[in-house]
Amino acid sequence: MIEQIKSHIAESIHTKQALLDDPDFMQSLAAVAKTCRDALDSGHKILIAGNGGSAADAQHMAAELVGRFEKERASLPGIALTTDTSALTAIANDYGYEHVFSRQLQGLGQAGDIFIGISTSGNSANIIKAVEMAKSKAIKSIALTGIGGQLEALADVTLSIPSPRTAIVQESHIMIAHLLCHLIDSE
Repeated sequence: MIEQIKSHIAESIHTKQALLDDPDFMQSLAAVAKTCRDALDSGHKILIAGNGGSAADAQHMAAELVGRFEKERASLPGIALTTDTSALTAIANDYGYEHVFSRQLQGLGQAGDIFIGISTSGNSANIIKAVEMAKSKAIKSIALTGIGGQLEALADVTLSIPSPRTAIVQESHIMIAHLLCHLIDSE
């Protein structure tokens, strides 16, 4: 059991080290943080979505924006599109599950907003549809993914985690969410 624990921690460290050593990833992450901060400073909002554990990550990030991250500041407009069960179930029932986020984005999103779609596979149909909706509304799209997937070619910016394991990818996604919140709060 100790070896399994060590192996998982080592793999997580290895993946994060690969990100740390990737200058393109670093530049992309910094650019995403600036884009988010500029959008918020201009009165726009950040809308976030994902499925399963990624839904929890979307809610976590939205809570850090609306509440606070590490320092006192005014509440920021962050919305997790994963939380309204009435909207989710009505949209899934009436239009299909692949539309649960795009319909919300269509109604809530405005040009200049940011959409962050989280998909460890990079192939979640409802995140793909949401990115397509974002493009049609001049909403900047950021994808957090694992290796590969359709989102890489669709989103304005993709932050891809170099691991085939969902758990490791999700650990890195929450690190990215925390970094974005930290950088948004930094002046």
